[in-house]
Amino acid sequence: MLDEISPVSTVSVYPELQSLTRRTRSLVLVVALVITDVAMVGLAFWLAYVVRFTLDLPLFYRDSAPNVFYYGALVVAFIVPLWLGIFAVMGLYSSANLVGGVREYNLLFRATTTGLVPVAVLDFLVPTFLVARGWVLVAWGLAFLLVAIGRFAMRRIIYQLRGRGLFLAPAVIVGANQEGRWLAEQLLKSRHSGLKLVGFVDEKVPAGTLLFHNLPALGSVDQMDKLIRRYGIEEVVLATSAISSRDRMLELFKRYSNSDQVNLRLSSGLYEIITTGLQVQELGYVPLVNVNKVRLTGFDSVLKLALDYCLTIPGLLAILPLLALLALAIKLDSPGPVIYRRRVMGLNGKQFDAFKFRTMHVNGDRILDQHPELKAELARTHKLKNDPRVTRVGVFLRKFSLDELPQLLNVLAGEMSLVGPRMIAPQEMAQYNQWGLNLLTVRPGLTGLWQVSGRSDVSYEDRVRLDMYYIRNWTIWLDLQILFQTFPAVIRSRGAY
Repeated sequence: MLDEISPVSTVSVYPELQSLTRRTRSLVLVVALVITDVAMVGLAFWLAYVVRFTLDLPLFYRDSAPNVFYYGALVVAFIVPLWLGIFAVMGLYSSANLVGGVREYNLLFRATTTGLVPVAVLDFLVPTFLVARGWVLVAWGLAFLLVAIGRFAMRRIIYQLRGRGLFLAPAVIVGANQEGRWLAEQLLKSRHSGLKLVGFVDEKVPAGTLLFHNLPALGSVDQMDKLIRRYGIEEVVLATSAISSRDRMLELFKRYSNSDQVNLRLSSGLYEIITTGLQVQELGYVPLVNVNKVRLTGFDSVLKLALDYCLTIPGLLAILPLLALLALAIKLDSPGPVIYRRRVMGLNGKQFDAFKFRTMHVNGDRILDQHPELKAELARTHKLKNDPRVTRVGVFLRKFSLDELPQLLNVLAGEMSLVGPRMIAPQEMAQYNQWGLNLLTVRPGLTGLWQVSGRSDVSYEDRVRLDMYYIRNWTIWLDLQILFQTFPAVIRSRGAY
């Protein structure tokens, strides 16, 4: 039966690239990143030389510019190799961190900061090692920025290649149960995962049976070695709940965890549902898992609060005149209050009133009753593209998300964050299913991944997926990236209604 199934393939205009092995793909990417990093670090130090010695800025002492070739030789012979070594030690060329998004930025910031230490130590210990500290400091900031831009561009190129079926690792999911199908759904929806799902391996499903999204059952676990050779499998994703026997799971782990051919990945199982942050503590020499009540703790929580308040307080002061004008326009356009209070779910399930500028007529329910088809659509999607209840001013406010500006007061009150998952009403909790536990472990956001990914044009299922991604993968860099992307998303007003 195994021979009756033909290997799954993706038509490509670059078959020679599509057939690259995992090791070759990794090598190509590392070489490209090294070249990009060298160019960007060199450019950063050259621009820092221009800023420090030729622009005559009042921030620096006015002294004559040293020989530019001396600084060029210093960068080429000492600093660039040193920084590349630090990048390698910090994992910036490790396959686990390649094309890693905001995690990559976090590592990059640490690496560039660490790169300052040897220069500072040499400057202190070796009297003949004379380097302008302002030049090094400016170069540090520019290096982080330019290398991040270079890696961002490289990541986009890789994403484009993956969208064309290139730089993908053939993968199978062991287990065709509900968890296995959830895993397949999320991997298929993610265009950037780097995996090409070939099918399922399951002992209870006959080989050749078409399952979720027409992915076939390839065979049983006992046939795994043959399947790996036949389909060139490089990634084995194990749905842990599909393996009924612990001994069976240990057998798979022993067989493939140290294999050079494949990379074995275990699904998180319960941890996928409860990803609030877990700690392993030993009680009486027994390791037990302790579940945190909130996703962000310690310094992460302080960083996020600092970002919220440092941007919200000056931002509110700056837009007070705009808020007053918008309030006046709402009052003149239609009768009713200026502020609408929406009851939503907050941190740890605590409900609160989210403030918004009113964008609907006060008799909106009676207006909607005249359109039963729209009422049914609203019940399904919680959004209407052409909502008859929205006022003239409301259309403008929603187009540019100005109706959400009063939620800055919720941020000041500690009920919301500038960036976070989409806030939802209590009755929507049921639609988050098993992921509802995660949603309540962080504060809802004024903006988020759903905002920069198309807003109301994003399906409800994708909104849930984006929220879960944000909660699982939060870093301060992800918040900064989303804030940076919010302004163009608002200006384009795609999906705003």
